[in-house]
Amino acid sequence: MDLKEKLVSSFLAFENKVDLDSYVHDVRSEAIKVFEEKGFPSKKEEAWKYTSLNKILKEDYSVFPKQENALDYKDVKKYFIHDIDSYKIIFIDGKYSSHLSETTHDGIDVCLMSAALNKPKYRLIIENYFNKAASKDSLSSLNTAFSSEGAYIHIPKNKIADKPIQVIHFSTGNESASLLQPRNLIVVEENSHVQIIERHQNLTDNPVLTNSLTEVFAKKRAIVDYYKIQNDTSSASLIDNTFIKQQRESIASVHTFAFGGKLIRNNLNFYQEGERIDSILKGVTILSDKEHVDHNTLVHHIEPNCESHQDYKGIFGDNSTGVFNGKIIVEKEAQKTNAFQSNNNILVSDKAAINTKPQLEIFADDVKCSHGCTIGQLDESALFYMQSRGIPKKEAKALLMYAFSNNVLSSVKIPEIKQRINKIIANKLGVDIGFDL
Repeated sequence: MDLKEKLVSSFLAFENKVDLDSYVHDVRSEAIKVFEEKGFPSKKEEAWKYTSLNKILKEDYSVFPKQENALDYKDVKKYFIHDIDSYKIIFIDGKYSSHLSETTHDGIDVCLMSAALNKPKYRLIIENYFNKAASKDSLSSLNTAFSSEGAYIHIPKNKIADKPIQVIHFSTGNESASLLQPRNLIVVEENSHVQIIERHQNLTDNPVLTNSLTEVFAKKRAIVDYYKIQNDTSSASLIDNTFIKQQRESIASVHTFAFGGKLIRNNLNFYQEGERIDSILKGVTILSDKEHVDHNTLVHHIEPNCESHQDYKGIFGDNSTGVFNGKIIVEKEAQKTNAFQSNNNILVSDKAAINTKPQLEIFADDVKCSHGCTIGQLDESALFYMQSRGIPKKEAKALLMYAFSNNVLSSVKIPEIKQRINKIIANKLGVDIGFDL
């Protein structure tokens, strides 16, 4: 049987394994019906025109991990932002790892989705927020049907999380091919602030497909600072669905650093439900080999006097492929909207490709909205000038590409993340540059 049939037939067995209340059961049952009806998306759909899932869906994925492989911190330390003090929610093959994690209930909740789904004290939060931001597309519905574990983060009113939160998913190759479906719920109440770092990491060459879904609720004057680090192996594929609902005067920013993986699809959706909201979407992509990254963004301006800023930079080498499909919707009531969208790309190989489609749908008449995209190569005159000053060609190219991505990195608020990203970029470019941007 194909993967869709395998998942649909496995749903009843999965439901019998987990202890969930009637509300979550009803949500799950409806979600599996949506997935059964729609199936996996294909290139016939406009939103998936440039990204095919056919190759990664041919694997015989294990739907339920049989056991957890133990990992020592020293073996995976390099994947942490280890030079900062942080809370940690760590998963190994989809299962929570208590000895690698550091959670808390001291003033804020940094814990597990499974606990929130099953314990009565979290019932009100679950009924008010679980599956209330996610769309009803096929992959989101698939995650909803099977989600049982992930990160649960609740920052109560007037609280600032005292340190960043790292959420890391490791795949150990315990199965010949694994399908993981983590589910995260993040609720940041009025006047509160949180910083989150997320990473998915395959530790072997065994294929792994992760269908992740994150719902974020930023209440009035809340600040959410989110970083996604995607630097995985060539056997790992990630479909990342993130839905963010913002209320009045909140600020939510998501930085996505896509540096490796067989196939990465980032579905990032912002919904502005109040005035004076700011939404920030930024990303740096550097690909090689046959890697494929697809950024699909949506910012929905519903109320007046709001802003959004999108800035994505891509550098593509070898036979890699990039896709950017960004949409801004400005409703009739959303007067005084200020929306900016930019996607700039450099092709460093004749065989690399980029498909970019910025879109504006504006129904208001008093707005400032702009969008644009560029696809080109490195400036040969600038390259010649640097070489004439004694800089070798390889290092000169790297310096130009560093400069190209600098304005995205400049908005990173955690210095240790900026340093880590600089090191990854230098490694991807094959040079050693002794300064930080």
